[in-house]
Order: sequence, then C-alpha cells, then structure tokens
Amino acid sequence: MIDDHARPVGDDARALVEALDPEQRLAVLAPIGPVCVLAGAGTGKTRTITHRIAFLVGTGAIPAGQILAVTFTTRAAGELRGRLRVLGAAGVQARTFHAAALRQLGYFWPKVAGVALPRLVESKIALVARAASRLRLAPSRTELRDLTGEIEWAKATLLTPADYPAAAAAAARETTHPADVIAGLYDAYEAVKRDAGVLDFDDLLLLTAAVIEEHRWVADELRSRYRHFVVDEYQDVNPLQQRLLDAWLGERDSLCVVGDANQTIYSFTGASPRHLVEFPRRFPDAQVVRLVRDYRSTPQVVALANALIARAGAAGAGTAGAAGGGAAARPARPAPLKLLAQRPDGPAPVFTEHDSEPEEAAAVADRIRALLAAGVPASEMAVLYRVNAQSEAYETAITAAGIPYLVRGGERFFDRPEVTEAVRLLRAALRSAQDDRPDGLAAQVSDIFAALGWRSDDPPHGAGAERERWENLAALTRLADDMVGGDPEATLDRFVADLADRAAHQHIPTVEGVTLASLHAAKGLEWDAVFLVGLVEGTLPIIHAQTPAQIEEERRLLYVGVTRAREYLTLSWALARNEGGRRSRRPSHFLDGLMPRSPASAGGPTRSGTGAAASGESGAGGQRSRNRSAVRCRVCGRPLAGPAARMGRCETCPADVDQALFDRLRAWRSARAKEQGAPAFVVLTDATLMAIAEHRPTGVAELVSIPGIGQAKLDRYGEDVLALVEGRALPEPVPAPAPASSSSSSSSSSSS
Repeated sequence: MIDDHARPVGDDARALVEALDPEQRLAVLAPIGPVCVLAGAGTGKTRTITHRIAFLVGTGAIPAGQILAVTFTTRAAGELRGRLRVLGAAGVQARTFHAAALRQLGYFWPKVAGVALPRLVESKIALVARAASRLRLAPSRTELRDLTGEIEWAKATLLTPADYPAAAAAAARETTHPADVIAGLYDAYEAVKRDAGVLDFDDLLLLTAAVIEEHRWVADELRSRYRHFVVDEYQDVNPLQQRLLDAWLGERDSLCVVGDANQTIYSFTGASPRHLVEFPRRFPDAQVVRLVRDYRSTPQVVALANALIARAGAAGAGTAGAAGGGAAARPARPAPLKLLAQRPDGPAPVFTEHDSEPEEAAAVADRIRALLAAGVPASEMAVLYRVNAQSEAYETAITAAGIPYLVRGGERFFDRPEVTEAVRLLRAALRSAQDDRPDGLAAQVSDIFAALGWRSDDPPHGAGAERERWENLAALTRLADDMVGGDPEATLDRFVADLADRAAHQHIPTVEGVTLASLHAAKGLEWDAVFLVGLVEGTLPIIHAQTPAQIEEERRLLYVGVTRAREYLTLSWALARNEGGRRSRRPSHFLDGLMPRSPASAGGPTRSGTGAAASGESGAGGQRSRNRSAVRCRVCGRPLAGPAARMGRCETCPADVDQALFDRLRAWRSARAKEQGAPAFVVLTDATLMAIAEHRPTGVAELVSIPGIGQAKLDRYGEDVLALVEGRALPEPVPAPAPASSSSSSSSSSSS
C-alpha cells in the first residue's frame, strides 16, 4: 500500500482535507488499498467519498480516468459526477453497476462473440407472461409481477432454476405459486429470452463478469484501465453485483466501500449486508472508518433513531441476508452505528393515534397547512408510508386542503407530457435563433414557456393536475435561475444540454409540492418535515414478514423513515380503516418503548415524544396506547411480540400441527388468492394458517382468538376455514360485498 505522507500535497488537496471532520478526514487520507467506511444516516458519506476521490486525483496518486465509482441509481451516479466535477475530478467514471457493465460489454462482446450485443429489454414482465403461457399458466397481473420478482431474486442471488426451490425454502420466500412451478417458469423464461435473442439487466452483469473471468486479455485490458474502485451503498450489493466487482478487482485490493448495515432494506431483492459486514475479514489490512456525526437531523430525531435501531434483535443488520439471500453463512451482527447529533435542538417527535385512516390523513393535512403557514416550503415536507396503496387517503386529504403534492415513484419527471413539450420548445427556440428573444437565460425560458400558457405570477388555485403541471414547469424555470446564479452569462444552449444530462441520469429538479412516497422510495432523500403514517401491526411490519430477519428488515425500514427528517417528525396510526369501523388495529410493536406514555389521540391535543426516545433511554413497559392488549402464547401464557405474536406461540414451545389440515388450508388459500388476483399472503399468512392447523378452532369464538383473524377476515373467510377444520365441504361462494369506502388496502402490495 502507498502511504499518503509520501505523496506531495498541494494547496488545493490540503483544502479538501481541511474542510472535513476528523472521521471524514481519516477516510479521505486512508492509504490506497482496502477501505471500509461505515457511514450512518446524515453523516456526509457522499461528501467523504467524493473528497477521497478528488484527493487521490489531486495528489497524483491515481489518474482520474483510472477510477471507477459505482452506485445503484442513476440519480446517485449523477450526484457523484456533479460533485466530482466541482472538486476538479471530472474525469472519474461514476456509474451504476448496470451502466458500467453495459459500456464494457458493448465494447468487448463483439470481439469475444463475433456478433453485436443482443438487444436489452427494459422489463421482464412481457417475457415472463410468454413463458407462463408456454407452461399453460394464467397468472393475474399481480401474480405476474410477483413471479417476475422471484425470477429477479433468483438471478440476483446466482441461482439456477434447479437451485431455486431449496433456496426459496431456506429464505422463507412467500410466493403465489409452489416453488417447483416457479422454477419451471424461470427455466421457460430463459428459453423465451434465448429464442427472442434479447438480454435482461441481470444478464448484463452476469455476461460482463463471465467475459472477464473467461478471457484473460479482457481482464488485463479492463484492469489496466481501472486501478481503483469505489462502491457506494455497499450494504445493498447482491451476489451477482459482488461477482462482477470481484471480476473487476482480480487479485488487487484497491477498493473503497461505503455503507450502513442499519439501512439494509432491499433483502427481498437479493441484497445482503454480508459483504459490508465481512469486509474486514476478507481484507485483514483494511482501514475501517465509522462516520457517526449526524449533520442532518436534530438531537430529538437522532435520539429516536438511535433508540429504534438499538432495539434490533439478534436477526438484525448483520443477518439480513437471510431474508433474501438464501442459506448463506450468517456473520456476527456488528454493533449498530450510534449517531451523534450536530444540529441545535428542535421539537420533539410527535406520536398521534386516530380512530380511522381518513381522520389520520386529515390530521396530517392540517399539520402540513400549519407548517406551510410557519414558513416551511411544501417541497421540504414528505408523507411516507409502507405500501403504495396507502397513498390514496393522503392524496384525497391534501387535495381537499388545497395543497400541491407529488407522488414519488410514479411517472418519471422528464417523461411527463408538459416537461417533454417544454424541452421540445426549448430545443426549437435554440434552432430558430430568433432576434426578438429577451436578454438573459431566465427571461428567455419564461418567454418560451408562455407558449404553453405558463405564467410565473399566475399559479392555478388549489391542487390537482393543473397545479401539478404548473409546478413542473416552474421547477424548470428555477433550474434556469440557478444556472444564472452560478454564471450570469449562461446561455440557452447550455441550459438545454444540462436538461438532457439530467434526463439521462434522472436528476430531477425540485418541484414545489409535498412529497408522497413509500419508505423504500424515500431512501437517500431528506426533508425538513416528515410524516410516518399507517404505523400499525400488519403494515409495519408488513403482514408477510414472518422470519426474525424479515421482521428486523421492517424495523430498519422504519429507521430509514425516521432518519429522513431534519427537524419535524410525526409518527401516526389509525385504529380502524374506515370512519366508524371497528377499532381493532394495534400500533406497530416497533414503537414500544419509544413513544410517550399517552400518544395524542384523534380530537385531543398533540403530545410530543418527550419520553424514552427523546432522552435516548429505554422506555417503561407500560408505554402502550389505548385498546392495545398483549397477545399471549397459547401453550405457556407468556406475552408475545413480532412474528411470535402472529403465530400465537413461543418459538420454543412445542407445536402440534395437523399437517393434513395445513396442506388443505394452503391449497384453499392458493385458490382464493387466484380468484382475487392477489398474493397468497393477502388472504391469510403462513403464520396464521399454521396457528389454525395447531389450534383447530371449533367455532367463531376460537377462530377470532387466533392472531391474524380480525373481523374482515372472519366475515370473508370464516365459514371456509371452519369447514376445512371440520373436514366438511366448502360452502357455496357468495358475491363479495361492495366496499364501504374508497380507501385503498394497506396490505396488498409492497413497494421497491
């Protein structure tokens, strides 16, 4: 390894280092070789890795063109490039794994295979549908999406169709079809793909790795081009991506990885923090740096985040790979990063309980309106939920309040009709070179947008499609203003080129509206005010999270949500779905010990979290909301929480499962799920079926005592379940009753 003290350090490089805190400086000055940066939320990880890269380039240690930095989203890659350009390291390659692989494979494949690289398909779903047809399967749209996800998981974890059934069982994958059927579909999908002569995104990584592994001259050429690698968000690497990284590295160790095992939330796709956790074991000489100074959030938000993650169980960050990666060896769980707040004090987090989802959404809209009046911009507020189906109630309430909003994860910004039309007009204006344009870039852009009926001083009243259209065009004009602020001589052609670059890398401008997003979609973002909503058992943790590792991943998802907030944080839940409905829901057990002894309730005063979370201390056992009773083990009587509560029995207590009944229940559930066009777990989870097969209820009273059987499940499935238990013929189906509300289900889909 090369010692930094042996390298000349100029004034510019010295200035790079002096701008950092002690831990960041340690990471930047680490010798060339294996470096592992464990970076907590808000600790400046992007700042650290870009300064390290710029320092290596600025001191002449490594030429810019010989560094490859990889991350997971085009937005993150664009941000890396932008920061490196400002720091004087514009020649560094910063790409996603897939973009880097496509560039390399496009160059080497014709030389290796003698033919052009096959066409790349953006989505697998059409090919999976064709494969299903070959097997005479007729999956619903929802099932087709889930089956595609299973194939993607298998490929990401380097499984063949023959490997899939055993690995799926080991990883406790809950699927819409039996494992052998999915394995057959996976095999058929690969055949359909070969027949069509196309590649999917997983093939890009696999073929790039294979070409490097099998052709020495390819490996030599690539490794001579790239001498140093940086991997951002390393906790999200899956086995396929790690294989490609290993192929790039060869026997070398010039690698810097950055990540946080506490933010591993993509295990269901095959991601695993195992590579991050085991990095020092793989590279014994690695320098490990822990970034814990949180510059994003107030001490009150940081205390809540620390208290939440400190309660992670033995299946926490270090074993999260089991949730998605099969039976891989489980590393010991490292001590969680405990964040140290650097900002001044702010308001304590607020916990609120409501009688129904519409009332919860209305309260959030009222709070947003109050924050707007206090000067917090709409673009600095976000409502975050576990599943996309939860957004409807909040869209309705926020629209009724006349507040603009945008739903993140929907249509891409640069694909929206008004944005594409605006860009088309800008390009046309550039070609026409009219002499009557006003002076200055900002004025020119406003003049061009007038052709679309847009005026800066005339926003539409309230929310809705027209307001969203106006805000999207306003976001483009603000980009022009920002460019002029940096360079008063900025021109229209430069602005058009900047928009093209942003569109290519999905680097979207700030749109003035409240963000509605899933917790997964919120990763990597931050706002002044965050509302975490729908925090009830069955939604967070999601109902199909059954294993300890899956439950702890749900906890980390809530942790990610908490750490998105800079100053204002509200956590809320509703006891019933509809107004006037039965208040049978329980707040998420993740809130145990975190919230004050009496959360604010609907119609009552708002109370802040001044208890355990605010002080960073463990809470008392009595911190439970009204209407919440403990579930007890039906064998030994001990209180239960998490997956054991849904099972109704301690994991260590003896089970008495009627296997034949369990098999009948699973077959019945599969048929009902197919009728409804929904995943099987939406009907009843495996844990609930297991509890039924153990308890063998003889009537309604015994059936409703089983966790997972509420009034809605009882009304819809109770007669069927009791008939199956008694061995009777199933009752004749009756038409499903019309829904009582337009509120969307909060447990029928998960986001990614």
